[in-house]
Amino acid sequence: MTSFARNQWYVAAYGREVGRDLLARTVLGEPLVLYRTEAGEVVALADRCVHRRFPLSESRLDGDRIVCGYHGFTYAPDGGCVSVPGQKRVPRTARVASYPVVEQDSFVWVWVGDRALADPAGVPRAPWLADPEWTTVSGMEPLDARYCLLVDNLLDLSHETYLHGGYIGTPEVAETPITTEVDEDAGIVRVGRHMHDAECPPFYARSTGVEGRIDRFQDIEYHAPCLYILHSRVAPTGVTPGPDGDDSGAFHVEVVYAITPSTENTTYDFWAVARDFARDDEEVSAFLRESNRTVVLQDVEALNTLEKVIAAEPDGYQELSINIDTGGLAARRILARLAAGEEAPAGTGAR
Repeated sequence: MTSFARNQWYVAAYGREVGRDLLARTVLGEPLVLYRTEAGEVVALADRCVHRRFPLSESRLDGDRIVCGYHGFTYAPDGGCVSVPGQKRVPRTARVASYPVVEQDSFVWVWVGDRALADPAGVPRAPWLADPEWTTVSGMEPLDARYCLLVDNLLDLSHETYLHGGYIGTPEVAETPITTEVDEDAGIVRVGRHMHDAECPPFYARSTGVEGRIDRFQDIEYHAPCLYILHSRVAPTGVTPGPDGDDSGAFHVEVVYAITPSTENTTYDFWAVARDFARDDEEVSAFLRESNRTVVLQDVEALNTLEKVIAAEPDGYQELSINIDTGGLAARRILARLAAGEEAPAGTGAR
């Protein structure tokens, strides 16, 4: 079984997904309903009417209030019931839980733990996703596997060589050693892989127009438990930043994943690819959108298979770990600590 770190921020949706239609999401096993008020504020409530458990996400809005589609119990944005059928007195206990929400960097973040501990300053940042100087494509794929499998997957990119050949994988990814740094207090794992004179995979060759060999940098930041950022730099071999730090001869991509546990064995895989080149080229956007979705679906298929294997294996099975697993093992250690209640300091996200 997977233990969750509850007193943390998790992505429940993209901002574009939340509107005047009621949206159902389950985060850490908690069914939620999300919508926007007429003023545009995002609301997150428990998705169960207190009367007979009917999903509020299958109900309707009346102004800023949700009217239960079964018996008409009506809830304000703070979760308080303001009307019940057949009587004027509203029972004191007629209330559904409301959850703190922060809308930032195109994501809607929700806190399902102790609301007294919810500090908006602790929401990690992915500023490229809302920066007009960057162009972003994004999506979300549901995963029928526990979320720690996706964390492992993203912190060990050597699998690109074998699982994602023809898209982002080349031999150098698996062959190049990694560097790993762990900030236990902040709950951040950094894994770096710098490849020189490497093959240029189709994902970058077609989007950048680079021909021939490249220098390819992959610098990961994992902000436990939810946010993963891959700082990707691609340049023709030998093109280096200038002495003043100018790196305009290279192409930069920020690959962002929000890894949100839905239930013990299901996960929301939010992904986004932001770039600082060909920003107005819709053909490049379409190519990167389709290519990255294909890569994500390859991961989904592999991890769904792995989930079935793990569920069927005997207790006490021992897996083998090697050097490339250093980042993933550090993430497991941090997640276990967070789940045990040792929370990371607020405000430690990427800035």
